[in-house]
Amino acid sequence: MMSSINLKKWGMVFASGVLALSLAACGNSDSSSKTSGDSKEGSSFPEKPFTINAPSGAGGGLDTTARALTKVLSETELMKESMTVENKPGGGQSVGIADFISQDPKDPYRLILPSVPLLINNLKKEGNSPHSYKDLTPLAQLTKDYGAIVVPADSKYKDLKSLFDDLKKDPGMLTLAGGSAPGSQDHLVAMLPAVKAGVDATKIKYVSYDGGGEAMTALIGGSADVLATDISGTGEYLKAGKIRVLGVSSTERLEGDFADIPTYKEAGIDAEFTIWRGLFGPKDMPEYAVKYWNETLTEMTKTPEWQEVLKSNGWEDGYKNSDEFKKFLKEQEVLIQEILESLNMQK
Repeated sequence: MMSSINLKKWGMVFASGVLALSLAACGNSDSSSKTSGDSKEGSSFPEKPFTINAPSGAGGGLDTTARALTKVLSETELMKESMTVENKPGGGQSVGIADFISQDPKDPYRLILPSVPLLINNLKKEGNSPHSYKDLTPLAQLTKDYGAIVVPADSKYKDLKSLFDDLKKDPGMLTLAGGSAPGSQDHLVAMLPAVKAGVDATKIKYVSYDGGGEAMTALIGGSADVLATDISGTGEYLKAGKIRVLGVSSTERLEGDFADIPTYKEAGIDAEFTIWRGLFGPKDMPEYAVKYWNETLTEMTKTPEWQEVLKSNGWEDGYKNSDEFKKFLKEQEVLIQEILESLNMQK
């Protein structure tokens, strides 16, 4: 009798053990499945459409760059998924940037393509953005342009030295035009070399216009003596003989139509300034997405299609991968802060 009871007890224990092992196996299977799913998500990325926020109006430089990027990725078949560009203008890019940052910080299918005002608007006293590049994930610098100091073709100034020599004597004697507000990109293009040349930049008479086109019209029409702008926007006026470019903020001489223009450094002014456009993801973008864009964009920038885009738009190839771009942004942030401090415009 006892033997029978013991056998029954052992049978119950064995059955319980089998059930426990079975449940544990199920649990491990679920866990394994979940891990496999996470891994699969990264390995299959991307698998749905992207949206690129261009924080400017349709037809502007950021919009043009974003649409060129999507076009080349599609044409080269480096990107199988569709990409939609959304324009979010206002506040010198700050409206679009704020909108982007307010959304899911982990969503790898959201991108934004801003430029230098991302840094400027965060650093200047009257800046309209609490956000910096540190609130985003830098993916790549795509293009670069440079600042230029321009005068009318009949101006008495033939070089930067003579211009800044006069401004050192009387900083308010000339009117400087730019296509953006005081403390913003065009203003800093001129203020950087002015400060380095020993001019009291706080006394320079700066007049801002609604875009580089209006500022150029003011210069040619005689409403301004000097213009600060981006070099890529001067080509047609230079060819037409309407203007003279005194200097460019590049590290070395440019090619083509701009080959005869000296750099700030060649003019004896230790200054350079890059006007970049770059691609960013949300702040907590997954590493697999960052890796994907590093590989894809590195390959894209080598294609004939992208090289043609750069040439047709007058853009310089400024490609930097994620790590290189982060390092550059940190350095440029320090430079912009120094210029703003010299103008008493820092926060």
